[in-house]
Amino acid sequence: MVVTRLYYFGVAVFWINKLLYRKRTKVKKVSMNQNGKEPTKWRADQEKLEEFEPVFYPKTIAIIGASRNEHKMGSTYLNGLLAGGFEGKLFPVNPKTEEIGGVKAFPSVSSIPDPVDYVIITVPRDLVLDVLEDCAQKKVKVVQIFTAGFSETGEEEGKKLEEGIIKKAEKGKFRVIGPNCIGVFSPKNNMTFYGAGEPGFVAFISQSGGHVAKLILNGMTRELQFSKIVSFGNGCDLDDTDFLEYLAIDPETKIIGIYLEGTKDGKKLFKLIKDTSKIKPVVIWKGGRTDIGAKAAASHTGSLAGSYTIWNDAVKQAGAVNVESFEELVDTLLAFQFLPKIENNNVALIGGFADGAGGASVAGSDACASAGLNLPPFSKEIDEKLNNLIPLEGSITVNPLDLSRLEGNLDVLSRIIGLIDSDPQTDIIIINEDIDIISFFLSPSMSGRITDLLIESKKVCKKPMVVVSPPALLHDKRVKEESKLSDAKIPVYPSMDRAAKAIMNVITYWRNNSQNL
Repeated sequence: MVVTRLYYFGVAVFWINKLLYRKRTKVKKVSMNQNGKEPTKWRADQEKLEEFEPVFYPKTIAIIGASRNEHKMGSTYLNGLLAGGFEGKLFPVNPKTEEIGGVKAFPSVSSIPDPVDYVIITVPRDLVLDVLEDCAQKKVKVVQIFTAGFSETGEEEGKKLEEGIIKKAEKGKFRVIGPNCIGVFSPKNNMTFYGAGEPGFVAFISQSGGHVAKLILNGMTRELQFSKIVSFGNGCDLDDTDFLEYLAIDPETKIIGIYLEGTKDGKKLFKLIKDTSKIKPVVIWKGGRTDIGAKAAASHTGSLAGSYTIWNDAVKQAGAVNVESFEELVDTLLAFQFLPKIENNNVALIGGFADGAGGASVAGSDACASAGLNLPPFSKEIDEKLNNLIPLEGSITVNPLDLSRLEGNLDVLSRIIGLIDSDPQTDIIIINEDIDIISFFLSPSMSGRITDLLIESKKVCKKPMVVVSPPALLHDKRVKEESKLSDAKIPVYPSMDRAAKAIMNVITYWRNNSQNL
């Protein structure tokens, strides 16, 4: 018997779970309150989780438009699912061949002998409605339409075809993702198109397929790990609100990122954002912030962008985090993934390790101050101990700390980090590890040794640690050290500006929502 505390709209409710069982492709959860009655809200949540099982955990996938031409998108999906090790059955659909990539092909969806949970459509738009008729006959559960050329074009023909999609879905009783989208990325059951990757707890909802692909690739290099990702394109059926409502209660998702160019129901969306932000962080990037961007959004997904000022205010009032670029989105999701709950903004900045760090310390101070972070002086006790450890000539022993004359003394560096970690006036430690400067002034191997020291320090430090590692000439060396730090759950940023913004976004969220979490 397990007692679970859940928060619904700021109210703590205790349930006694008599059965809790999770299999990869099936959720079964029976919960009773202490009076032996199943709550209405809990039952509704279970129904929502079950409704989205075929979306994120299908047992069978049909790819319509797969061919032996590897440059076609249908083959890209098939090859990606095969390479990722999809755990269910795959059915390429192509009437002109009997086998694709070693997998038996079928002439139509209705000719597949097994039940079909999820269908990916990549054929030209004029064929889509006929394919949907076949899907209805087969009683499929979810259809994802990669094909573009519908309402986003602004043309009457495209709009009529999209209306036809909606009618076919209603009649056939299946759900539609898209059109004009790349669909679902669900690494827990290897439903992927870029290789599986290690599953995590960050989810992403996006109108743009390109941003999804780019986020996945960025995640691979920075250890950003995902629970679920979906590109929904035009959102003629399942849209931003549907996916947010699901991810808000998804037990495998703890952080939600969103990219939107517009929404069909702003009132519903912001109510969901407000309710969701009370239980898990929501990070939103709005496309079409400018007049030119708004025009691009209209032609991309047919979205009406609206006033960005109003949007920004609404996001803040809802308790979510508003970001203004792809880089800030990734940086902030990474900070939420690796950093604990932080409400205070007192930062200790450590730089140097070799000559040439004075200017970097000044620039770092400016970046922190601009983002809203505070660099307070160290406490008197810590200040005295630092002065006894650090050579005064060529070093700066106040915050920000410049260790230019430390000359690679790793024992002293370890003790300095330990002292700052014990400082009551410090909430988070930022370390500037410039691989090129360290390699040039000390030795090529020193950066690796410093990285190892930081990883060991992180194991014993009580304060969260962030590393800034600027890209320069030694790219491969930097990537190697970043990978080691990321594996140790230390977030790494390419600039102090980006690190400071991400940290402050996390602090702002926890300050605004601490009473609910």
